Amino acid sequence: MPARSEVVDVAGKQVTLTNPDKVYFPVPGYTKRELVLYYLAVAEGALRGAGGRPMALKRFVNGADGEYFFQKRAPESRPEWLRTVQLSFPSGRTADEVVIDDAAGLVWVANLGCLDLNPHAIRASDLEHPDELRIDLDPMPGVAWDDIRRVALVSREVLHDFGLEGWPKTSGSRGIHINVRIEPRWSFDRVRRAALALAREVEQRAPAISTSKWWKEERHGVFIDYNQNAKDRTVASAYSVRPVPDAWVSAPVTWDELPACELGDFTLATVPGRFRAVGDPAAGMDTAIGSLEALLELSARQEREGLGDAPWPPHYAKAEGEPPRVAPSRARKDGDAPTGRRVSTKPLIEIARAATKDEALAGLERWKARHAEVAARLEPTDILVDGMRGRFTLWYRIRVNLEHVPEAQRPPQEPLEVDYDPWAGYEWPDRSGQLVRAPRRKAQ
Repeated sequence: MPARSEVVDVAGKQVTLTNPDKVYFPVPGYTKRELVLYYLAVAEGALRGAGGRPMALKRFVNGADGEYFFQKRAPESRPEWLRTVQLSFPSGRTADEVVIDDAAGLVWVANLGCLDLNPHAIRASDLEHPDELRIDLDPMPGVAWDDIRRVALVSREVLHDFGLEGWPKTSGSRGIHINVRIEPRWSFDRVRRAALALAREVEQRAPAISTSKWWKEERHGVFIDYNQNAKDRTVASAYSVRPVPDAWVSAPVTWDELPACELGDFTLATVPGRFRAVGDPAAGMDTAIGSLEALLELSARQEREGLGDAPWPPHYAKAEGEPPRVAPSRARKDGDAPTGRRVSTKPLIEIARAATKDEALAGLERWKARHAEVAARLEPTDILVDGMRGRFTLWYRIRVNLEHVPEAQRPPQEPLEVDYDPWAGYEWPDRSGQLVRAPRRKAQ
């Protein structure tokens, strides 16, 4: 029997809602219909964050506790009133991405299983010049929520000192985002460089609780992720419902509210009432447009003092002035013989590679059970969980840093608890045109 569907009329536009009773959040029992009603209730605020921008579709077709995939290309079957715009990516490929302009667009993407909205930092009218600087405060494991809020307040001070106004929101997951409207005058590379300068300035003012270090093994406290400003990066926008059990929302808050708010205060169930009562705290964002000139002057000064570029994400082309794109634990030390393998400077072992995060974490728990005395010595930041890009989805790698374990007690590298290969069976043509298979990788 085919799944039931219903038609939603949104200001005269008809949107078919398929399987509206499908449960998207099993713990509270929220359905697809309730997700749609949520986005209709907060449409004004959600469109302020995501409207008019090309968007990657992050689809949770089996709900919040299922696997998701990113769909950059707009589906061929779409309403005639839905806009698209062609983006070019660092890889050289192009794709026609969805642009939502109204509440009907919000309903349409929600029907596809897009729990959260992931727009680029550009308008569809100008694809090469971002109009938004994004500050993503990403805490390391074990970091207190109060420390994240403190780093946000330091970030606000830095923005103010350099002539910019930031608009904070909870990430709806673990951290805080601060968005800054800027003139669309600078390239992605310059906006990213300004974000890097800001991250380093925040780190200098709050060194005990913040970091601008790209490599996880070097981080502590709250990481200010400057690379979220690189071309082709997207971040969950304001009023996005996040894929966490209680359907937390990435909610704009005022700076006065921030010191007392909690992530769980803002959910699919509570935010519509808050929106009706107080409106959108970010309502003034589009009129608070600032210049990056002062931050770029700071960047130039940092460079003169020896702080040049910092690492880019791995799938980007090597940038001029970028330091070696290799984790410190794998960098070859001065004097080491060139063996063809990088020499670790930190005692890292790999635990699992898995298709899902839950599988990887389950493997980690099995490893901890076998090495209970070692596990008891680990700090929260010694567990390195990496989301790795596969062909279409993320896969997960877990490594453990044993630097807090006495050398004599460190276990050796063992067979992986979960040994998933995202490239197994994948073929592509080599330079001669012959198909070759991806080689089986070895644990690092």
